[in-house]
Amino acid sequence: MNLVGGAWKLLVGVKDALVLLFMLLFFGLIYAALSARPNAAAVGSGALLLQLRGSIVEQPANAGASNIVGGGAGPRQFRLRTLVNAINAAATDDRIKAVVLDLDGFTGGGQVALTDVGEALDRVRGAKKPVLAFATGYEDSSYLLAAHASQIWLDPMGLALFAGPGGSRLYYKGLIDKLGVNAHVYRVGKYKSFVEPYTRTDQSPEAKAENEALLATLWQGWQANVLHARPQAKIAAYVADPVAATTSGDLAQSALSAGIVDKLGDRASFTRAVTALVGPGKKNIDFARVDLAAWSAAHPVKSGDGTIAIVTVAGNIVDGEAGAGSAGGETIAKLVTRALATGKYKAIVLRVDSPGGSALASDRIRAALIPARERGIPIVASMGNVAASGGYWVTTIADKVFAKPMTITGSIGVFGIIPTFEGVLSKVGLTTDGAKTTPLTGQPDILGGTNPAFDTIIQRSIESTYGRFIALVSAARHLPPTRVNEIAQGRVWDGGTARQINLVDAFGGLDDAIAEAARRAKLDPKVAHAVWLEKPLTLTETLTQAYYGYNDGDDDSSQANDLLSTMARKRLAALTDSIGDARALATGATIQARCLECPVVSAPTRQPRLIDLFMTWITT
Repeated sequence: MNLVGGAWKLLVGVKDALVLLFMLLFFGLIYAALSARPNAAAVGSGALLLQLRGSIVEQPANAGASNIVGGGAGPRQFRLRTLVNAINAAATDDRIKAVVLDLDGFTGGGQVALTDVGEALDRVRGAKKPVLAFATGYEDSSYLLAAHASQIWLDPMGLALFAGPGGSRLYYKGLIDKLGVNAHVYRVGKYKSFVEPYTRTDQSPEAKAENEALLATLWQGWQANVLHARPQAKIAAYVADPVAATTSGDLAQSALSAGIVDKLGDRASFTRAVTALVGPGKKNIDFARVDLAAWSAAHPVKSGDGTIAIVTVAGNIVDGEAGAGSAGGETIAKLVTRALATGKYKAIVLRVDSPGGSALASDRIRAALIPARERGIPIVASMGNVAASGGYWVTTIADKVFAKPMTITGSIGVFGIIPTFEGVLSKVGLTTDGAKTTPLTGQPDILGGTNPAFDTIIQRSIESTYGRFIALVSAARHLPPTRVNEIAQGRVWDGGTARQINLVDAFGGLDDAIAEAARRAKLDPKVAHAVWLEKPLTLTETLTQAYYGYNDGDDDSSQANDLLSTMARKRLAALTDSIGDARALATGATIQARCLECPVVSAPTRQPRLIDLFMTWITT
């Protein structure tokens, strides 16, 4: 008994110690978050430092508590509107003498988003303030920003490497055949290629032709943007034959000779050059700088009189609830319903940056906006980098649709896929059998395979959903259904072509959509600024954002940030996305309106830690 009693006391002691440890971590987290929060009134002066180690997105995914407690911030996600607003403020505030772009570790963003940031940098230069960029290497995304700088620096050991959009992706057909998995595919649309990785070992000729046309347009847009911002760059020759352009063997010198960069120098040399422009920083270490987080806190995005609501549909559209960075159909519908119940919003802007997803969730979002239309509240859609498939579906509720020439849209088509495993089981001698009362008993039979009756009904359901999609587009765009069917078929269009075929109304960004919404609601455009409707943060997310979100200039990531490492991580992310697509098809909605060719800027991923589990437990 003494032994049992001693063991029990030991276990109680361990439990008490763990509780105490977690409480210390929890309150330490609160203290760290409050200590890290910037003082907006004391941002100082000097150069606005944009240390973009991560990606630019429409709506960042919420960071986990592990970002604070577990080994560094890692890759970041920067909200597009916050970044653009901060740069715009820098153009007119005398405290900012220059803007510095630190592009080591920058993993990109959609072409529309990068164009918006580039235009903001142009406004800084228009205010006669220098914009300086530094990196140990430039690729497509980072150079699209750097081209808008007044001076581009490159490390002497670095290089500039431009690959153009595109690349390979996984096709699973060979693997699932070897495993014996049977992928039952139901689809409508000649160009609806999302299911092809499960039915083919390569792209179909139709999908490849469509993809090549889209990528060619995006690549032309990239080159045009770069040459407009930096006409001295010999981009055409540099990308046409990169081997010939770098025959000297000194890749950095080759970039300098081609006018790609202005100066070669390491980070220390770059720091001295910036210091000469804006003065030294504290204790004469580094240059006088203003970090993005503190600057953004001092210059928040204007909310005006709050009569225009912005509804964001960003990321994959999924059924049910979802956090920031994914478009949960139920989450967004609830936000809209609650907003309409207040009666204070006079107009709605639907901001879409999504390749689609669940057809049911897409329709749920659209249906939630119908009461606004019935009350005469104008709805204006603003497309970001991509608004395709389900992302286009939700815009059919809008009175007017804005897009950018490089927006990826269309992909009006529907598909479904159900895997069955009768072949896998047969390889090990397993079979299935049982009694049935109707032709649909036990269907879909994941173990024994679907039957013709089930396949016929699901295909009819897919065709019915496609018919609804066509009808919605026909009514919204005032086009005959036959014409919509011609330009649909799952085909993806760039924004310029989409405007020509009447899938969008006008070129413009979010500000243009807000102005149009104000005009339609007869509001004073000077005060009718917008309010973003977003799901409130949990306690964990609030604390994490308070700390993790306010350290833009002090990223302690241990990851290598040279060009080749960054490019390799981006390709690894493409692999992760492909695997995620497979998992989503296996566990997500059966009927989807999703675009394969449409890029999504993925959230940084990190393995869960014990602190994540604890913080989840105490906040639920």
